[in-house]
Amino acid sequence: MPVFVWVGKTSAGKEQRGEMEAPDASVVRSKLLRMRITPKQVKKKPKDLFENVSFLQPRVTSKDVIVFARQFSTMIDAGLPLIQCLDILETQQDNKTFKKMIRDIRESVEGGTTLAEAFKKYPKHFNDLFVHMVAAGEAGGILDTILRRLASYMEKMARLVAKVKGAMTYPAITLAISAVILGIILVFVIPTFQDLFAGLGGELPLPTQITVSLSNTVRHQWYLILGGVILFVVAFVGFYRTEKGKLIVDSLILRLPVLGPLARKAAIAKFTRTMGTMLSSGVSILDALDIVAKTSGNRKIENAVYSIRSAIVSGQPMAEPMVESGVFPPMVSQMTAVGESTGALDAMLGKIADFYDEEVDQAVENLTTLIEPLMMVFLGVVIGGIVISMYLPIFKMASLF
Repeated sequence: MPVFVWVGKTSAGKEQRGEMEAPDASVVRSKLLRMRITPKQVKKKPKDLFENVSFLQPRVTSKDVIVFARQFSTMIDAGLPLIQCLDILETQQDNKTFKKMIRDIRESVEGGTTLAEAFKKYPKHFNDLFVHMVAAGEAGGILDTILRRLASYMEKMARLVAKVKGAMTYPAITLAISAVILGIILVFVIPTFQDLFAGLGGELPLPTQITVSLSNTVRHQWYLILGGVILFVVAFVGFYRTEKGKLIVDSLILRLPVLGPLARKAAIAKFTRTMGTMLSSGVSILDALDIVAKTSGNRKIENAVYSIRSAIVSGQPMAEPMVESGVFPPMVSQMTAVGESTGALDAMLGKIADFYDEEVDQAVENLTTLIEPLMMVFLGVVIGGIVISMYLPIFKMASLF
């Protein structure tokens, strides 16, 4: 079906532009009039030579989905029909990839598919959480409320992910810069000193010999180092893809001295936030736990959530298996028990999530404060040690005079 580019004026006299897929221009004009837009110009859009090359198309980000959910909720709350909402959202969307997705979702709904089933066709952008909550919203007639909750939930999760990524970015960049500096010293600086020492004769101090040997290895046997790094990465990825490997690595991450507490707090914040949002939207506790387990991102936590689910199936309350799992702190299980006993589990989980969001903020701040001096010490020891080892022969020679 061809795509038309249109220009029109709203009832307020504001000019708007957009694109619309339709059999011909007359259909575009009719749709615009129904949207209370007076068409001024409608013409067929020229074909994009790269529209079928997926990696050249714009990516759909979490921000795109958040804005979509927020706008969708507002339109439904205003009383607009579902199809018209999707039509308007498609028209206003600038991202070509997302525009095609919305168009396909609209056509599926027009064909009789539920909105949740239409979203299910794009699991990369609309995960099980999104689909189940939309299904609950459709069944309960509160789709606008559900979409608003989804938008708020995704915004909070995006902030949480950004905090954790931000904490990891600083040390990664520092280590990368250190590696580059170290490589330049070993490849270009050390050989100059090596030629100087060869002309002086005599036996070099042990630290100098080690540095020179390291420089020769990097310069002349770099392919062995590169091959070893590649082999290690391939072996690690292969090991991590196994069930046992993933469990071992994920368990070690949670036990790391500084990063472990941060990872655990972020996981608990995500777990409680997701559970609270889903329960408040009418999703059953078993379905919610199943979805939370799949989206946890850590096999240790995933197994703990599945054990909680199994315990609930057998008739136990949620708080008891949380204690037995060894993943959740006593405070989380105790507050969960209070929420279960008072019938306000969703609200209690939301309060826990708010608390752990603040804990993540504090953990990130502590991590940044701790990493700065550690990195300075590391750079001082490594690079300073190399520099001193190069000057030791000079000091030794000076002491002879």
